[in-house]
Amino acid sequence: MRTLILFLCTLVPLAAADLTKITVHVVNQAGKPVGNASVILRFVSGRSAFKGFSKVKKTWELRTSAEGDAKIPAIPKGNILVQVIAKNYQTYGATVPVEEDERTIEVKLNPPQAQYSAH
Repeated sequence: MRTLILFLCTLVPLAAADLTKITVHVVNQAGKPVGNASVILRFVSGRSAFKGFSKVKKTWELRTSAEGDAKIPAIPKGNILVQVIAKNYQTYGATVPVEEDERTIEVKLNPPQAQYSAH
């Protein structure tokens, strides 16, 4: 029993070492924050102490604040797919490698392109 407790106590710091806190900062072309934008993060691959557990959350969906920030709770380090969807802007999507303990991802949204016909 004592060795089991000791083993579990050593796993907690190892799992915490593979986690990162991410802030996604969304701005427009003029550098002004974009509020109420949908931010979707999906853990794609990387170092995770949770690989064997299928019920661990791997996708997060949030909205940006009025300052354009979306703060994601601790997630595993590795490759993370970031998608940002906001009204009157083009959708943004990129896979970002995250190895730091804390990271701010800057996203600059473009205005929509004019529509044209191929006919």
